[in-house]
Amino acid sequence: MSTPRRALAVAAVAAVVLPLSACGSSNDGGGSSDASGKVEGDITFQTWNLRANFTPYFDGLIAGFEKKYPGTHVKWIDQPAEGYADKISADAAGGTLPDVVNISPDLVAPLAKAGLALDLDKAGATYRPEYLDGAWASHRIPGMTGTYAFPWYLNTGPLFYNRSLFTAAGLDPNKPPRTYAELFDDALLMARKSNGRVATLANVPTIEDFGRYGVGLMNTQGTAFAFNDAKGVELLARYKELYDAKALDPQALTATPESSGKKFLTEAVAMNPGSALDLGNFKKQAPNLYKNIGITDQITSTGHVNMYVMGVMVNSRTRHTPAAVAFAHYVTDAQNQMSFAKKVAIFPSTAGSLDDPYFTKEDGTDETRVRIAAAESLKNAVNYTPVLFSDQMKTALRNEVAKALQGKESPKAALDNAVTACNRLLQQQG
Repeated sequence: MSTPRRALAVAAVAAVVLPLSACGSSNDGGGSSDASGKVEGDITFQTWNLRANFTPYFDGLIAGFEKKYPGTHVKWIDQPAEGYADKISADAAGGTLPDVVNISPDLVAPLAKAGLALDLDKAGATYRPEYLDGAWASHRIPGMTGTYAFPWYLNTGPLFYNRSLFTAAGLDPNKPPRTYAELFDDALLMARKSNGRVATLANVPTIEDFGRYGVGLMNTQGTAFAFNDAKGVELLARYKELYDAKALDPQALTATPESSGKKFLTEAVAMNPGSALDLGNFKKQAPNLYKNIGITDQITSTGHVNMYVMGVMVNSRTRHTPAAVAFAHYVTDAQNQMSFAKKVAIFPSTAGSLDDPYFTKEDGTDETRVRIAAAESLKNAVNYTPVLFSDQMKTALRNEVAKALQGKESPKAALDNAVTACNRLLQQQG
């Protein structure tokens, strides 16, 4: 079951849902991968669309770093969200990337390939044990050795389910499905018991679903997509079975996070990803649903849920490598991540932070219920979305999935076509 961006429990601050990134720098060449020298010099730190909501936080963060390392000066530049991809491409081509860049895995990939992202397995190896394994691995690039950004904040979405609909179908509301096999069995039963009036799912499978099902998404060399293997075909065939039985909502092919949410709100769908903000909405608009709400982890057959991760990259051409690496680490260390997490609904990527009482102790509020559920699932979560999987590739996969569900192509043919299209796009990336 997919977890859309809406479900990341960060809707309260829309700017943070987006990949955060950067532009502009005084660095126009040179640089060293040696971070062992004295921490000093002027560096630039770029975020994307954060100044409006978090100026006091970042001002304090920078002041703390400059106090810890006299002789350093950090210039904070905040880039508007509009046109970011084009801007970062232009900066990369023009040699004007900042020293420290807030970035997402898919955006760090082309920079790493161009030699513009510092390999932190080398320059920041001493800090590696401070981070969750899955978070650290999220900025590795298939076909390359190295890690190209410090993990910063994480997010994931728990899964809501309607306990009363489970009970009506003869299912145990205290035992929601955890694996895809359990999900498919429960969904078919619910559709049958409701004569097709209640679907369990409202979204078609995405690349994250294939990952959570245990499909190998790329070949071992990281040079081609491979989710059209037998296991991938099996997953799509099961979704086709759900679609035919109306266990997958008939409008799933054109569903948006908002439309799926409305289906769940009106109790036409039994399960849907969401956030603490959704709970408040249920309480006001659908009190019957609210009193019957259940919260569980994302569906996975691998034992690991999907997470979204943002990172902080160091420009390999910075003139002040020790200062840039030290600052990137400072932004993402446990203390500063915890401080940021208490200002916005995100989760630290540092080892042990998710055991803090803030993420484990109930206080009776809806926000805390969801935060605790999400934090627990993140401890061993994985970023299933391949860093090389572009928006165009997501569209290609979705189009072929729709053809398979409608019976216009077999699941095998649909995935073969999707993989062919994605690999063609991959080759165009260079």
